Amino acid sequence: QVQLVESGGGLVQAGGSLRLSCAASGRTLNTNAMGWFRQAPGKEREFVAAVSWNGGSTYSADFVKGRFTISRDNAKNTVYLQMNSLKPEDTAVYYCAAARGPYTTEWHDAYNYWGQGTQVTVSS
Repeated sequence: QVQLVESGGGLVQAGGSLRLSCAASGRTLNTNAMGWFRQAPGKEREFVAAVSWNGGSTYSADFVKGRFTISRDNAKNTVYLQMNSLKPEDTAVYYCAAARGPYTTEWHDAYNYWGQGTQVTVSS
């Protein structure tokens, strides 16, 4: 059974930065794409960014391009989301997820393992 545990969330002022981490346990995920999603109060969960199995390819939602960077360290079985220039509208619970396949995808149903989420709050 795969477990994903997110960390690094918190309260930050607009314009600030946070780095989220997602540590996987149970088995290695170095053949699976990994992704980050987020869900704000009253809204549906939305795709943020994904990274391919070897880190060679990434894909991000338009609203985070140029601000957020996804990366992975397969030796540590960990995925990261570096978030810069944060805005109040980035406030949400951020979820890490492992995809069934090796390539980046924004399709929610392509991910079969999910973490519990970490809260990110950006104040204005």
